[in-house]
Amino acid sequence: MQAVILAGGKGTRLGTAAGGRPKPLVEAGGKPFILYLIENLRRFGFGEIVILAGPFADIYRESLGGLAAHGQRLTIVAEDPPADTAGALVLAAPHLRPHFLLLNGDSYFDFNWLDLMARRDEEPWLARLALRRVPDVSRYGAVVLDGPRVTRFGEKDSTGPGLINGGLYWIKRAILDEIGRPPVSLERALLPRLAERGLLSGAVYDGRFIDIGVPEDLVAAGRLLPQWQRRPAVFLDRDGVINHDTGYVHRKEDFAWCDGAREGIRRLNDRGYFVFVVSNQAGIARGFYGPADVERLHRWINRELGRIGAHIDQFYYCPHHPTEGRGEYRQVCQCRKPAPGMLLQATREWPVERAGSVMIGDKAIDMEAAAAAGIAGVLVREGDNLDAIAEQFLAAALG
Repeated sequence: MQAVILAGGKGTRLGTAAGGRPKPLVEAGGKPFILYLIENLRRFGFGEIVILAGPFADIYRESLGGLAAHGQRLTIVAEDPPADTAGALVLAAPHLRPHFLLLNGDSYFDFNWLDLMARRDEEPWLARLALRRVPDVSRYGAVVLDGPRVTRFGEKDSTGPGLINGGLYWIKRAILDEIGRPPVSLERALLPRLAERGLLSGAVYDGRFIDIGVPEDLVAAGRLLPQWQRRPAVFLDRDGVINHDTGYVHRKEDFAWCDGAREGIRRLNDRGYFVFVVSNQAGIARGFYGPADVERLHRWINRELGRIGAHIDQFYYCPHHPTEGRGEYRQVCQCRKPAPGMLLQATREWPVERAGSVMIGDKAIDMEAAAAAGIAGVLVREGDNLDAIAEQFLAAALG
């Protein structure tokens, strides 16, 4: 999947805090603001990122060159001469896919981004906007929504409570035909024009939101963003919880979803939990299939989940067996459940808040691994519905 970040803003209102850098590269909480966006894109499975860099292409190449180490492919598009925000999309046209997620590089909106993509709006539409309700729209400009359709966009003379643009858009590449010759502004020219023609749709989300357009909000972002990254996690066993355990499942042809599995994962995504799979895969140790087969299946699972706006943040699996393994896979390890190694690895690699986290599994070894990792456990049985279990868990968490 492809994401495009509008990152050419100069940060004029930030004054000396910008230090001559583009606004998305200004530090918040000890790292450049844009990295919070990029890390969230990785979490939601976006492996291809296009940076619309304005006049700062060289600075972005120097600052973000290490992204490939995280499996994300980076394309930086320079803007010369100045083209403004919609015009920058025209300059990036050779790199754009038929659909892409567009992000403002100076705002962070915390919700399930895949939901914005999975909605099925009535045609025609060219852009779908993530909207947020705020107490006072005067700083941002009001957005008026009638059902799923945006009828007015960015009205600066509005005050009081209402909807604002949250800075995330699911875009059809066909929008390029509507832009015209740069320079053209996305928010001041293109989106209001599309709203008048009924070509914008919108969805309202209530996630945490901040932009760094003014110095006081940059200071707040430095305090809040590191806190917002920490969240509890739900660890799921795979065979017997997500799919029916028919024995060494490693092909999509043999994969059958358990009742409520997709919906339960989606419910957890919507509530902001990390969702990890932690699975013993002794079939690798026994030589029935290889790691590549498991990873291919896991990619397919996430593609299928993406159809309903759901995802697994990361899959962890143990390829070892202490007595039946072949070669290097025959060993006593700390990753094979009931050992807690996979859960502990996830808590090292992700900002997991253990308080409020839970392991959902169908075997006693899942519960033992959870206890050893200091995480609560929920034992499910054949025929249990994961969506109902997730709903009960979330209700108890709200307490």
